[in-house]
Amino acid sequence: MANTDAVRQALSRLVKDNILIRLAHGIYLYPKVDTALGILYPSTDDIVQAIAKRDKIRVIPTGINALNKLGLSTQVPMKSVYLTDGKPKTLQAGKRTIIFQTAAPKKFATKGQVSSLVIQALEALGKTGTTPEVIDRVTALLKKEDQRILKEDAKLAPAWIGELLISINNKMNSYD
Repeated sequence: MANTDAVRQALSRLVKDNILIRLAHGIYLYPKVDTALGILYPSTDDIVQAIAKRDKIRVIPTGINALNKLGLSTQVPMKSVYLTDGKPKTLQAGKRTIIFQTAAPKKFATKGQVSSLVIQALEALGKTGTTPEVIDRVTALLKKEDQRILKEDAKLAPAWIGELLISINNKMNSYD
């Protein structure tokens, strides 16, 4: 319909006129405005998934983000860190900061959605922060994961996490 320069110029004008907000290169937001709260931004995950789709990259939430997604923490980080197989970058979305850190391909070798989040969450907690309550919650979450995938993902985790995942898997299988 139009060449890229015309589209870029049109988007630039819409941003200048405060009709759109530019979240990142090629990612725009038609803002919803609340009288009390101001501009309502999409969730950090929605923004990250849009960027991942645009850039054809993989992303994995880390630290507090992974803990929050699994229900192991109620904290919502203002700085969300994601591992990526793309270029490292940082962007602002309102008051939130999204950080993409390049990670080794091994981090993306895990197949399970739940197990990859669990690995990141446990890494953030460390051995000392992995309490019996956390293990109970992780066990409940891992029941949704295919057991073959869980075994394979355990091999890719740090040693202590891999041992814990295998132990959880064995306990789940002994109850069947």
